Amino acid sequence: MSAAPELPREIQLEVTGACNLACTMCLVSYRPKIGKRDGALDYERFRGIVDGLPELERVTLQGLGEPLLAPHLTDMVAYAAVRGIAVGFNTNAQLLTPERSRELVEAGVAWMHVSVDGATAATYERIRSGARFARLERHVPALTAAAGRRGDGGPELCLVFVAMRRNIRELPDVVRLAARWGVPSVRVQNLSHSFDDTDPSGSYAEIRRYAADEALFTADDLGLARAAFAEAAAAAEELGLALRLPRLDAAPAPGPQRRGCEWPWTSAYVTHTGDVQPCCMVMGSERATLGDIRSRSFAEVWRGRAYRAFRRRLESDDPPDVCRGCSLYRGVF
Repeated sequence: MSAAPELPREIQLEVTGACNLACTMCLVSYRPKIGKRDGALDYERFRGIVDGLPELERVTLQGLGEPLLAPHLTDMVAYAAVRGIAVGFNTNAQLLTPERSRELVEAGVAWMHVSVDGATAATYERIRSGARFARLERHVPALTAAAGRRGDGGPELCLVFVAMRRNIRELPDVVRLAARWGVPSVRVQNLSHSFDDTDPSGSYAEIRRYAADEALFTADDLGLARAAFAEAAAAAEELGLALRLPRLDAAPAPGPQRRGCEWPWTSAYVTHTGDVQPCCMVMGSERATLGDIRSRSFAEVWRGRAYRAFRRRLESDDPPDVCRGCSLYRGVF
């Protein structure tokens, strides 16, 4: 029986399962709403996880919910930052008022990524139901201004664009928006999962159909995506922005001793309820849960039988079903 790897130096914590939006590509849109109080990760539980990982270097404070709804978000940022841990999160920025930006920057946030899936109000608001594009136009420049006042070169700021059939034409203009708002980097990613491992008529049926309809790596019109990528890359070079683009064709399937990803050896995802999952790409607390920190310590879960079995399968020719449809595992995220 192989020994468990050393405790991770990075971890992702779902500080809240609640969200203020209903985005078309997110599982939140296909599940009952979770209240702000019920969806919150307990602050003492957060401290227990951080304190239980003595070599921790990086903490991501996000999951299916919107981090700015977490009641103790600023305290969590400060707690990690004081210990020299790089801490940050992705946000839809709808609640990111100038005052919230100032508080988070002063608390020591190391990075903040803002989701922007369209360059026009019509496209953006159709994807992120409940959002207003005008808020982005106010909040993002205020964030860049607050970051600039800190004077230490941080936090790292980035716009994140989820590439789909319905918005891919606007990617080059999102790059130009980043330049106008003072954001130095744009990260483009594909939909995270195909959900092909789920029952086509089960509880994941709607999001499975959505992925099949919208994922660029399943589309017939890949030429359109490649053209948009090329124009976006040219715009980024002209404007001096960093641009990360995903693959559109799947990488060769991993074989024995060649892992599809490193998550189960280097990191973990903990939901707001305390369930421990191998990564954030799973989406769904009933999928690939390897233990919980309500009844055991994180270290016990990390070294436990379920984690060891999951790692063994991921290194084999028969990976866990949930991994087969994962964009990261398939090399297209």
